[in-house]
Amino acid sequence: MATQKIFAGPRIRRIRTSLSLTQTDMALQLGISPSYLNLLERNQRPLTVQLLLKLASVFNVSPEELQGGGDAGSLAALKEVFTDPLLESELPGDMEILELSEIAPNASVAIAKLHRAYRESLDRLSDLTKLLNQTGHSQLPDEARLPVDEVREKFETLPAHFPTLEDAAARIRGMLKIDGDLFAALKAWLRSKHGIAVKLLPSRTMPNWRKKYDRHTQRLFLSERLSAQDQLLEVAIEVVLLAERQRIDDEVAYLKFSSNEADRLARFELARYAALALMMPYDATLELASQTRYDLEIISARFGVSFSHAVYRVITLQRRKKSGVPLFLLEVDQAGNTIRRSGARGFPLARFGGGCPKLVVHQAFANPGQVFVERVETPEGNQYVTVARTVMGPRAGFGERPRRTAFLLGFETSYTDDIVYCDALPAGAPGDGAETSAFGIVPVGPSCRLCERPGCLSRVHPPLTRPLGLDEMVSGMSAYDFQ
Repeated sequence: MATQKIFAGPRIRRIRTSLSLTQTDMALQLGISPSYLNLLERNQRPLTVQLLLKLASVFNVSPEELQGGGDAGSLAALKEVFTDPLLESELPGDMEILELSEIAPNASVAIAKLHRAYRESLDRLSDLTKLLNQTGHSQLPDEARLPVDEVREKFETLPAHFPTLEDAAARIRGMLKIDGDLFAALKAWLRSKHGIAVKLLPSRTMPNWRKKYDRHTQRLFLSERLSAQDQLLEVAIEVVLLAERQRIDDEVAYLKFSSNEADRLARFELARYAALALMMPYDATLELASQTRYDLEIISARFGVSFSHAVYRVITLQRRKKSGVPLFLLEVDQAGNTIRRSGARGFPLARFGGGCPKLVVHQAFANPGQVFVERVETPEGNQYVTVARTVMGPRAGFGERPRRTAFLLGFETSYTDDIVYCDALPAGAPGDGAETSAFGIVPVGPSCRLCERPGCLSRVHPPLTRPLGLDEMVSGMSAYDFQ
């Protein structure tokens, strides 16, 4: 009857290092060669019964410890750690978990403790969120601001132009051998310089990821759910991070975020910016935008990018002494959540706001893909032209609800001759303050909480600056009457 082979390399190595012995010293005491001991420690040879007994007698350890299998509790805890959804893509095999438990039992226990603390923190955060919702608070306190909020607020206030990253993108284009196909040139550079191959995987293999880099096989996997334009963007981001990582890190450090997580989020935003600059060179993009009067469909077709990529890029054309129209951008989802606010001079939050339910960006969801153009006026009399259209996210499978967001591009009315979409505006003079004037000017506010326009049919909150009108004999057109 065959006996099970015993591979105890990590346990032998742990015994040797605990006694501060070299392989030569230990081999001498066991009566074997150092090379054979080396093979044993690397699990290239199994323990014989004679050597098992010799180890037990010479170094005063029990045969059970050598046959081991690791600490059962530590091994079970490690298996639980690697079943966490956060680590499911990194799940090693049972043998790798066993080796980790045997080679570094103390570290294994520490990993399990750290994971337990992480889960407990998530549970406490969930309980806090429920408590805040029950007490009428829809957001976390200011002192508990999340890193994503910090990064978003920082980029909203900054001009959407980074000269250092524009120069970095130009350097990358200079070193690439582009023969009409940027995607092929980027893949060839990854292969030749870093040995990285790009491979498209079916959605059933990558159900939850846009991309995934396998360090062992040096392959960058892309999901087939991504459009060709988004595949190009993901590969461009990888190239930028490999070729210009130091310059991106310098920009992140300059912005001075308060946590490592915020730094990582900012690094992705800046890498995305540089990737779009690589895909759409500054001078060529500005020239085409001027020639076509910012026709985004033509711009996206010329550079082989998506409509959303073209939108993101045109607001960044603000190089000193060679700039385009100063645009600003608002992106929202169907629930009205703000995803992104950005602008050539920072997003004009104080003057424009962007939280008014009457903005045409919300109407765009009723007619996907259609372009809407309106002239709007704030309570202070500032006038803007707004252009809105929906865009689709990654391809959805059968039974899945697709992701759809809407963009709103805004600019001051003094630039109407420079933007082709203004041709759809009716001619006329400023309006008279009605819900929609005869001249097509829509009166909007920064947000319902800050807007004092009376009789607004779209109002969803009373203004903070006015007392409510609680007259039982009078009822106004707005959901909330105020004095």
